[in-house]
Amino acid sequence: MMTKTKQLFDLANLKLLAMALVLFSVMVACDDDEDPTPEGPEIMSFEYGRGSDHGSGSVAYKGSDIHMEAEINAPANVSSISIEIHGHDLTVGEGEEEWEFSKTFTDEKYRVKNPEFHEHIDVPANAPAGEYHITITVVDELGNEVESEGHIDILSPITVSDISIDESVARGNDFHAEFMINAVHGVHHIIVDIHAHGISVGEGEVEWDFEAEFEEGYHGETEVEFHEHIDVPATAPAGEYHMEITIEDEEGNTSVIDRHLEVSAS
Repeated sequence: MMTKTKQLFDLANLKLLAMALVLFSVMVACDDDEDPTPEGPEIMSFEYGRGSDHGSGSVAYKGSDIHMEAEINAPANVSSISIEIHGHDLTVGEGEEEWEFSKTFTDEKYRVKNPEFHEHIDVPANAPAGEYHITITVVDELGNEVESEGHIDILSPITVSDISIDESVARGNDFHAEFMINAVHGVHHIIVDIHAHGISVGEGEVEWDFEAEFEEGYHGETEVEFHEHIDVPATAPAGEYHMEITIEDEEGNTSVIDRHLEVSAS
């Protein structure tokens, strides 16, 4: 009788042991799922430029720089961090040059475990505006590699919209010019220059050129409407004049509006 009882007791212990082993295996497996050990570097965050007023994307400006930050988790020392920037089928306008950026950073401050990447990338003033693709690539000393990518809009520091400028005027009257200015660095001044195109000066007429600087009401403004009326002397020779309006910001960036103005005798 005792032997049978002992057998039942031993069998129960074996079952308990088996259940304990199964439970231990499940707990280990759960721990492995919850806290996997990364085999290579991870890019925990990658930020660049600054938030856009027009959406959730990032922006930077021609003639300024792109601010970049990345938080990196690396079990082994980082070997290098590379940044690549290129445009997306951008039209290269007059005075602009296609711009791409590629650089590998191997600074001592980055060749450690868990570095924080922080750099400022200059954008040429003559780079075409538009959407650019950015890629960051991190490589550790064991040859493991990871990358993250995104897009940024490169904008002109001065943009002009809603342009309304008279194309003709009778001498002795005035013509009006108006447009909206958005200048991220603030407007410094606006220069209006008008000059003739080989016009003959007749009897009773006086050669007319016009140049004026406009600051009052505009200086320092980041968003402002230019609205002015410009007098044309009654003695100005009739004919075609070239008008150039230059908006300059506080950083020395400029935007130019080119127009022609037809001055008539009456």
